[in-house]
Amino acid sequence: MTRLRGGRPVWARVLLILLALLLLAALGAFLYVRNLTAPAGGGPYTLEVKPGDTLGAVARELQGKGIIKSADALRLVMRQNGTAGSLKEGLYDLDGSLSVQGVAEKLAGPARIPVVNVTVPEGRRIQDLPAIFQKAGFDGAAILAVLKDPSLSKYAAGKQNTLEGFVFPATYEFRPKETPRKIVETMVARMNDEFTPERVAQAKALDLSVRDWVILASMVQAEAANDLEMPIVAGVFLNRLKDGIALGSDPTVAYGLGKDLPELDRSAGDFTKDTPYSTYTRMGLPAGPINNPGEAALQSVLNANRKLADGRDALYFLHAPDGKIYVNHTYAEHLRDNERYR
Repeated sequence: MTRLRGGRPVWARVLLILLALLLLAALGAFLYVRNLTAPAGGGPYTLEVKPGDTLGAVARELQGKGIIKSADALRLVMRQNGTAGSLKEGLYDLDGSLSVQGVAEKLAGPARIPVVNVTVPEGRRIQDLPAIFQKAGFDGAAILAVLKDPSLSKYAAGKQNTLEGFVFPATYEFRPKETPRKIVETMVARMNDEFTPERVAQAKALDLSVRDWVILASMVQAEAANDLEMPIVAGVFLNRLKDGIALGSDPTVAYGLGKDLPELDRSAGDFTKDTPYSTYTRMGLPAGPINNPGEAALQSVLNANRKLADGRDALYFLHAPDGKIYVNHTYAEHLRDNERYR
């Protein structure tokens, strides 16, 4: 057996050298892998995962943005974690201070769904809504086309040409690429939430169908200066309906003529022009809602203040320059207050 000086066999020395090389190689591999999976040091980045995106494509994007050092390392870690197929559509907030394991855990978690907030104010007409949605980044013309489909509400279907009155004014969160139909259906569904069995029964007790209730609420919405006035205005209208007195609501005239309220011109005969919406030339409720009323207006009809302090029915109201509303029982009293406060 060949021995080197010192008595150790050659094969043993060779074996030790090989073991040392293997240890160095293993250490090198370990350090290499650890380096690949360490934070890449890039800045904050919001990843958007779209339908059809693959883990490979996402990993390459993150490598290019400095979030991870190796796309292959991320794919390997997620396969080992059993989360390679867990990517969901949406947004992921990442940054280069995360390790590959940290990025993998983020991607396996819930995505942040991007939304656009759209506020539909109370009392807006259907014709006003497309501009609101257009400003928020949606196709206003396409939304208007859906708003002109009354079949989306069982209360409007067959009775009017649009969904006027049956889209609920509120602040909504919509996906940026939500379809116009889904947007309108969401607003109609929210309005339908207002029509609970209890409230429908209250309206029926007032001899109002759901559509009549909405029509009257839209008038209250247009007439009242604030929520506190709404039950008072509603009470006057309910009493006038009961007594067979023309409702005489200026906003219904404006709606029928396709005008805004300030555009009405008495000298031009606006109040004597007959339209299905004029409550000066026709008795009872107008042909349909004149805007989209909010919850306060809807509730005011069901909880109207129909009596004066002396117990008589409220039949006339006047908005005075001092910001107050004056309510009377007789036309003579109404004229007196007109002279006194206007």
